[in-house]
Amino acid sequence: MTAELLLSASDRLEEVDASAIVDMAARLKADGFAMLTDIFGIDWLEYPRHQGKRFSVTYAFTRPDGSRKHYLRVHLDDGDSLPTITHLWSAAGFMEREVYDMFGIVFNGHPDLRKLLTPEDLIGHPHRKDFPLGETPTLFNDGRFLDPPTFRAGLAGLNRGLTGWKGGARKGVVSSDRFLLPEDEAER
Repeated sequence: MTAELLLSASDRLEEVDASAIVDMAARLKADGFAMLTDIFGIDWLEYPRHQGKRFSVTYAFTRPDGSRKHYLRVHLDDGDSLPTITHLWSAAGFMEREVYDMFGIVFNGHPDLRKLLTPEDLIGHPHRKDFPLGETPTLFNDGRFLDPPTFRAGLAGLNRGLTGWKGGARKGVVSSDRFLLPEDEAER
């Protein structure tokens, strides 16, 4: 399935080179696509059957009446950069900063390219598929805590873990026996 199949008849997705993004964005603005509604990144690292550059950055432009949308997509390798479009849309400032923070894609000429969502001392970019995920237990005010792997095991029904889940529904809610764990059936 291609991206074009997901668009309505009046919408368009166009793939462009990084060097052409500013000219294309300016042309769309002149053609009445006065709203830049989003800029987002995609990391294709672990996507099945993907052949091509690792990253894509997609720009979403909309007419003010909402009648049409136009998307520009740029494909990039790790370390490639894009020119900023903040001189065309001031809203691009925060959107480009978010893509920079989450994916590490640099926007050349951006007036204030720094992290937006993560702490300055965080190393790496959380939306990259190879970003190491770490988990820490969550401590609640009443003294309970949740250990993430044990919590997931409890939710999956593999054991009770520290979730307090005993099978079935919450207290006071009638549930089918098919949701009970074998050990819970023995307690009844």
